[in-house]
Amino acid sequence: MTTSNKSFVAIFSLLLLSSMQCHAQLSSTFYDRTCPTALTTIRTSIRQAVSSERRMAASLIRLHFHDCFVQGCDASILLDETPTIVSEKTALPNLGSARGYGIIEDAKRELEKTCPGIVSCADILAVAARDASTLVGGPSWTVKLGRRDSTTASHTLAETDLPGPFDPLDRIISSFASKGLSTRDMVALSGAHSIGQAQCFLFRDRIYSNGTDIDAGFASTRRRQCPQEDQNGNLAPLDLVTPNQLDNNYYKNLIQRKGLLQSDQVLLSGGSTDSIVTEYSNNPRTFASDFAAAMIKMGDISPLSGQNGIIRTCLLQSDQVLLSGGSTDSIVTEYSNIPRAFASDFTAPMIKMGDISPLTDQNGIIRTVCGAIN
Repeated sequence: MTTSNKSFVAIFSLLLLSSMQCHAQLSSTFYDRTCPTALTTIRTSIRQAVSSERRMAASLIRLHFHDCFVQGCDASILLDETPTIVSEKTALPNLGSARGYGIIEDAKRELEKTCPGIVSCADILAVAARDASTLVGGPSWTVKLGRRDSTTASHTLAETDLPGPFDPLDRIISSFASKGLSTRDMVALSGAHSIGQAQCFLFRDRIYSNGTDIDAGFASTRRRQCPQEDQNGNLAPLDLVTPNQLDNNYYKNLIQRKGLLQSDQVLLSGGSTDSIVTEYSNNPRTFASDFAAAMIKMGDISPLSGQNGIIRTCLLQSDQVLLSGGSTDSIVTEYSNIPRAFASDFTAPMIKMGDISPLTDQNGIIRTVCGAIN
């Protein structure tokens, strides 16, 4: 192994190996022995985040949804751009709207203090969605655990597989069906739009259409926050009545033709989903039960388990690639087992790095203020 390779690994200081838990099936008790405080630790992070900003509950539920719909529930949505990865974060459905990455990182950071290399980012996303729901009055459910994290992302699938705000009903139904989710699952999961906000450009055409599928007074009210031109990023609550409560009011809005997004209102447009919308609007318990069941089902979409995938022990994929079947694997293993070797090797390249093209003698200046040229 070359000295340059060892220096590279030492500077990045990736010291932990991926956990090699061998569970082929997801289970709610997956971490009972290896990290018994996992769920409590995650909940603490999510509670703090939602207490600071109620809107974050919607963002975390959406983040789990957008993860699962693109190559399965594998935390691929969290991967940053690298020379070998085109991040899903920059795909149109996520760019400028997907939020909560830092909250998941905070939870991961806390877990690494007590259970290093044990809890996957994919499981954190799943638990965070459940906790976010309960913190805004929504249903709870038992989260199955044991997912592992992907080492790849798919910007392409993020562009094609996520249903959009302008999609017609048949396309939405087809999109969910392709992931193994029924039409009823789709209508139940759409109830997550009982919370959260949407950007003006996503509903502008609808509120200025003067169509028969939108209440005129509702459209007029929404125009105040969304002018016909400009202000694309202006935010408006998806549900004006109970914007911070995950409840069945979303379906009542649809019956009154007050769905903010076109993809919401099409659920009540004379098609196969009308009866489900009516049922949920009249029976909050049925909605809560079906929403929980659909979230569990969504969390089962193509998880990585057993020996598939990894448990990311760091927050940046640029770190994790140091242990990905390449030339640096043996160095990572060496440093994880021999702290003195790491300390020694870290010192040498730091000195070497400090020698990169310095200005000396008559070259350069001595600044009197570091932030400005004399």
